[in-house]
Amino acid sequence: MKKQTVQVTNEIVQNLFHDQYPNTEVKFGFVTVPVGERLPKEGTNAHEEQEYSYMLKGTLRGVSGGEPYEITAGESSLIPAGEQHWCINDGDEPVELVFALVKA
Repeated sequence: MKKQTVQVTNEIVQNLFHDQYPNTEVKFGFVTVPVGERLPKEGTNAHEEQEYSYMLKGTLRGVSGGEPYEITAGESSLIPAGEQHWCINDGDEPVELVFALVKA
């Protein structure tokens, strides 16, 4: 399993750019996940893009592809397109990460 992160709600996501190329779409953004926040609120989430993330601050814990994980500042992750996942910030500081969603 690769380290994993989640797709988050629009309330805490800043899209930094969104571009399209022949047969490829890229979204790049920044997320702050407050302490105690679970994403999604219930169940799991999946999306059609590959999700690449880099953790700037904090730690997320969750399940992706049926396997538990923990990812912390300085680590990167990949969630394959279509993989069911969720995470929670159960630490004592907000989590900050940058992400790229790539649909090819």
